[in-house]
Formats: sequence, C-alpha cells, structure tokens
Amino acid sequence: MTARLVAPHGGTLVDLMASEKRVAELRSAAREMPSHSLTPRQQSDLELLMNGGFSPLRGFMGRADRERVCREMRLTDGTFWPLPVALDVPEAASLAPGASLALRDAEGVLLAVLSVSEAWRPDLEREAEQIHGSYAKHPEIVRLLKRTQPWSVAGAIEGIEPPRHYDFVELRATPAELRRRFAALGWRRIAALHLEREMHRAEQELALHAGRDLEASLLLHFAVGLSKAEDVGHYARIRCLQHAEKTFPRHTAVLALVALASRAAGARERLLQAIVRQNHGCSHFILTDAPIEAGVAAEDAAVVDRARGELGIEIARMRPMIYVSDTDGFMPEDEIPKGAATHVLTEADLAERLSWGKPLPGWFTSPEIARELSRNFPPRARQGFTVFFTGLPSSGKSTLANVLLVKLLEIGGRPVTLLDGDVVRKHLSSELGFSREHRDLNIRRIGFVASEITKNGGIALCAPIAPYDAMRKEVRSMIEAGGGFLLVHVATPVPVCEQRDRKGLYAKARAGIIKEFTGVSDPYEPPADAGLVIDTSERSPEECVQEIVLHLEKEGYIGAAAPVEEHA
Repeated sequence: MTARLVAPHGGTLVDLMASEKRVAELRSAAREMPSHSLTPRQQSDLELLMNGGFSPLRGFMGRADRERVCREMRLTDGTFWPLPVALDVPEAASLAPGASLALRDAEGVLLAVLSVSEAWRPDLEREAEQIHGSYAKHPEIVRLLKRTQPWSVAGAIEGIEPPRHYDFVELRATPAELRRRFAALGWRRIAALHLEREMHRAEQELALHAGRDLEASLLLHFAVGLSKAEDVGHYARIRCLQHAEKTFPRHTAVLALVALASRAAGARERLLQAIVRQNHGCSHFILTDAPIEAGVAAEDAAVVDRARGELGIEIARMRPMIYVSDTDGFMPEDEIPKGAATHVLTEADLAERLSWGKPLPGWFTSPEIARELSRNFPPRARQGFTVFFTGLPSSGKSTLANVLLVKLLEIGGRPVTLLDGDVVRKHLSSELGFSREHRDLNIRRIGFVASEITKNGGIALCAPIAPYDAMRKEVRSMIEAGGGFLLVHVATPVPVCEQRDRKGLYAKARAGIIKEFTGVSDPYEPPADAGLVIDTSERSPEECVQEIVLHLEKEGYIGAAAPVEEHA
C-alpha cells in the first residue's frame, strides 16, 4: 500500500488497495475471519478510504483520533479533520487487537480486511454535543444516534476490491481518475460544487457566477453515498444533472458522482466535503450561504471561518441566486434592489407542483429538466398508494377494505390488491404466532408487499390489526418512499366489536382460552397520526367508504389527472 499520485491541488493520495498477491492471501484467510456486513454509510466511507478520497486516513479511526476530532477537529498528529470516520458494530467480543475483520457488502462480497487495533464503546451522546452543538437535540440527530451501533472498531484497511456500481459508471470517478482528467483538460483552477439534488436555473446561475468570479472550471459533484439501486429519484436526478451540465459553456464543467454519505453535521460536514474535493484535485470549494435554522447559521459560519487556514482548498462563499422578474434574470439575494419583484420555488413548492401535475415555470427550470421530473415524479392521480386500515378485531377493517376495493375497481386506472389480515396470516405468515415480535414481523411483511405494489403504480389495501404504533410508522416510511399512504383508524368501540364477533374470539380471550388477544389481554395503541378516524358502530360500510373515497379525491390520489404541460 503506497501513495502514488501527487497533483497541483490536494497533495498525495493514500492508496489502500492490496497487491494482487496479497489479495489472494486475504481472500483465503477471510474464510476463517469474523465478518461485518457494511451499512450503506459504512460502505461509502470504506470506498473513500480505499480510493484516497479520505486521504490522509489509512483506516477507520481509533479512540484517541475519534475523541480529538470530536473535541477539536484534529487527529492526534495535529492534522485538521472535522468529523470522525468510524466503524460502528453491534458487538466486538471476538475483536481483540491483532484480529482481522472481513468487511463485506450486503451480498457478502469481500471488499476489504481491517486489522483491528482496538475496540471500545464510544460516548455517542457526548460526541453529538461536541459535533452538533445547539443542533444536537434535533430529531434527525436523535434518530441517527438511535441507529448507531454501540461498539467502535478501529484499524488499518487493506482493500480487496472497490464496491461494485452498475449505474452511470461513466460518471463515477476516483480521485486519481479525476485528477488525470483535469490534467488532460489543462485545468488547474477547479471549483467544486457539492450536489445532492438536481440543478435548476438558480443553481446553474450560482455555479456560472462562481466559475466566472474565480476564473475556474467547475466540478459538478453529485453525492450518491446513500442512494439505493431501486430509487427512481436517484436516476431521475442524475439525468437532470446531465441536462444541466450541457447548459455550461463547453469545456468549463464536468459532472461526476462521489460516494459521499450525508452526516447531518452542519459546518463540519461542509468542511469534510471540501477535503474530499481537495483530494479529487480541486482548488476551490463553493459554499452556498443558504439560510438555515436561526442561530445555527452564525455558529456554522464561525466554524468554517476558523478552518480556512487549515485547508489546502479555498472556500468560496456564494449567496443564493434569486429570480427577479423585473429584469427577467437572477441576482444574488443581497444585491436585489429594494422593492423588486422576486420569485422563489422551494423544494416543498416543487414537490407540491409535481404532486398535482402543475407545470413548472420556465424561469425556474429548463424544459428538458421539467420533462424529466414530470416523467419520473407523476402527479398523485397517476401514483400508486396504500390505504392502511388499523383497529381492533371485528372493528370492520376487512369489510371497509372489501367495499373500497370494489369502488376503486369501478373507478379504474390502476390495479388494486387487498392484503387482508387473516388472508396474509394464512398465505404469507402461516408460521408466525402472536407475540409482539411475530406481530411486528407480520406487519413488516405486509408493509413490504404494499410498498412494492405502491412504487410500481398500484393500489394496496391493507387490513391487519397492526396494534403497535412504532411498526405502523415503520410501514408508513417504507411505503411513502414510493408513493402515497393513508392510515385509517377504524375506531369502533370494544363493546361493539365484541357484539359483532361471529367467531366468539373475545369470549374465548376473556375466558383465558386465547392468549395474547388484542383489546383484551394484549394492548392496542391507537394512532395519533391517522389520516382518517372512522367509527363504524353507527354508519353503514357504504357511508364509511364514501368518506375515504372523498378524502382520496381531496388529496389528489383519485379522479381525473389533468394532462401535465411540459413547461410553462
């Protein structure tokens, strides 16, 4: 493992790939090693370690480095580094110093071997306070902490093979490959723009202004560290970026993908992004001073300013560009004349327009990108969706689902699938009992099937009991990634449910014959986030279903979808 490439910008790249002979030895030895299946975030970190994107790091950080980085943004040797690059695992009993750990992708492919130097339990809450400051209690950070494994394993990396990517391979370039490309183009001043979404006219104007002000060529660097192979939006955004790349003057901009995972870490994360671009051979990193939460903006700006002298890449601050209708052009927000008419379309506004099939304004984006977005993010009336009924046994869930099935088939336009609780128990979950673990697994299976139906444009009607709030939320998240979701709480009172019970299950549960029966011996957690709450005790099924149909129509999921204009 040697450092091989030096460029005008970025210094020396660390190369962690093992020699051919060593790879053969490691593959053979790995059969007897303990293995760790990398999460998508860890796999992205490993890729940047192996290809030099995280130079000068030679592996996942040890305790002393990790703690000093969190505290002072420095490695123990004094090198500036803003965020820990750590390998967290569920347990480390067999990982004593000197052991070897095989690092594999989700399919079991051996990517690298880590030589363990130490394993310990980091203080994650203290780290969050040191890294995120006043932002540490934000729900996103709290969720991230809950998903973090309790042990950290450190050690040097020997690379076997880089992670395999099959999408847009022509756009994926290692730091060494991009440096060679810049050299071949004769580029010495290169300004990198970190991208996580498609570029519209405002972003294109910002990049153009930055390139002109800095007299630099542009690297449009799209971060794909957490992208999933089945995510339609991932492909659509990259195709949009390919359209955007063509709007720049010839030989002034290059689009590339980088396996950089988001860390939700404010200014520190932007500094890490800058270092990665420095290692890719860039001389400048464009930082957009977009408005963020009150109090955090000043805190982040101070962190970036303190780090300026520590970096081998210049930070170029740019104000967001705003469309001014008086001049039919874009201006930096701090240069707009007082009283000038301006227009802004936020991400929420864009999502709303796409959901309802409204045209995108010509001042906002190009016709090509508008077509691409409309094609891949159709209006709600053309999307798949799930109606998820939850409620006590005999509350009327299956009856409502069956009536709604007929109504939706009458409307037509999309296939409709009914996933009734009893039917799923018979065909999909026949081996499961009624413990909490098994109930959750059953609902997770229903959610997975419904998410597949939804993302492929169909309608799923689910009618399980689904007694636990956490699992319902997990299913909602799973389904909303690919379409619409409506939670209907069938809130029929227990006495009415018991009176309707044709199988006598309530009576058997009260007699102790049936154990773990929801509503009697097992809890039911009523949802606080239901889109509709329906009590079937005093209304007919037809009345209840009509309320659901009207709600779906109000939300745009059924009814005639207006033809989408390509551009306005």
